Amino acid sequence: MPEVVVAKPREGKFNKNAARRVRAAGKIPAVLYGPGYDPVALEVDPKQIARILFSESGHNTIFDLEVAGQSAAKAMIVDWQQEPIRDELIHIDLKRIALDKPLRVKVRVKLIGIPVGVKTFGGILDQVMREVEIECLPADIPSHIDVDVTELGLHGVLRVSDLPHSEAVKYLSAEESTVAHVMTIREEVATAAEGAAAAEGAAAPGAEPEAAKKTEAEKKPEAKK
Repeated sequence: MPEVVVAKPREGKFNKNAARRVRAAGKIPAVLYGPGYDPVALEVDPKQIARILFSESGHNTIFDLEVAGQSAAKAMIVDWQQEPIRDELIHIDLKRIALDKPLRVKVRVKLIGIPVGVKTFGGILDQVMREVEIECLPADIPSHIDVDVTELGLHGVLRVSDLPHSEAVKYLSAEESTVAHVMTIREEVATAAEGAAAAEGAAAPGAEPEAAKKTEAEKKPEAKK
């Protein structure tokens, strides 16, 4: 049975004060979008939304949205905002879903097993891509993409092209993109050092003009007395 989210149309002015009143009443403001429909301002139960976001399929979950006075619609969460200090949901955007039309979504990549390059040769597994973008019908959206990495050796690379493929799912992420690789500790240290150097280099331009001035001054001959 699909999740059912019951929503109530928001009344009054749709400004910050109105949104605060919605949250003070224990709900969160939401907006429902969809092709061929005007946006609808709603208020929903944050517990229901949190349950969906933390489910196995997460924000890719398709659920039944019931709005008072309107026909039920298939919907999914496309964006959400959280209050950073208390980590509470404060706003969500919902999208109407047509079950017969393909969707573009990002799906989590789940690595299964311990690579031989880690287990036998002491390497480190580095997952570069946590999600990949795919296109498929709503009913075919996987909750996550599982891939066995036990045969990945030292310096071995797992690419998008190595992920499970099927006719139902089309990968939009580049096939040659690296999903994960097994690296040595020395390589990891070098990568970290390169990152630190890049960060330091990014801060350097602010000091360059002054250094350049000094260099030019040093080049100028001293004035004759």
